[in-house]
Amino acid sequence: MGFEQIDLNQYPRKAHFEYFRSLAYPYVGTTVNVDVTELVRMCQEKEYSFYLTFLHAVALAADGVPEFRMRIHDGGIVRYDECPTSHTEPAGDGTYCYCTLHHHMPLAEYLERAQEARKTCRENGIQEDEDVESMLFISTLPWVHYTALIQPVAGRDESNPRITWGRYEVNDKGRCLLPVSVLVHHALADGVHIAAFYHNLEKQMEILSEEE
Repeated sequence: MGFEQIDLNQYPRKAHFEYFRSLAYPYVGTTVNVDVTELVRMCQEKEYSFYLTFLHAVALAADGVPEFRMRIHDGGIVRYDECPTSHTEPAGDGTYCYCTLHHHMPLAEYLERAQEARKTCRENGIQEDEDVESMLFISTLPWVHYTALIQPVAGRDESNPRITWGRYEVNDKGRCLLPVSVLVHHALADGVHIAAFYHNLEKQMEILSEEE
């Protein structure tokens, strides 16, 4: 993955970067109920996997936020041109493996490639198959419609965004609401950047829902 080095002397959040890196737990996140009604309808009509279709929307939405493509690297900051996803995939034996997907392509092509990648990851086991630093970490909790989520991190400088969602539920107005959680390193991103991700996600779902 291509990336650029950020000049910290010109970086407007340099003080924020240094402060949050000093904290024992420098992460910030939120959970939002996202309306996926139209996307669910489209997937049902076209017999698409909702999981993979939503993953495609999530990946494009995250890549649209420059701060979600930033990583702490050797004490500085790099920003990747694009970030593949690494999502958890059931391995069939009660455990899971990691599946890497690239997403800058039409949905139909993405769904086809995703099915091939899922098969390959089950054969390879839990190891990642690319540059882990560039990735967006994706997981799901499809058994429950949760309201909050705590996610593990390896250390204070691990800066891969984590995006997780649960089971959608239909409310009393007939709308499908899906809990979507985001966790980012606060040295690189603030609440405004998290909000930008959710805004992008809405736009990406609109685009996918209107595809012929």
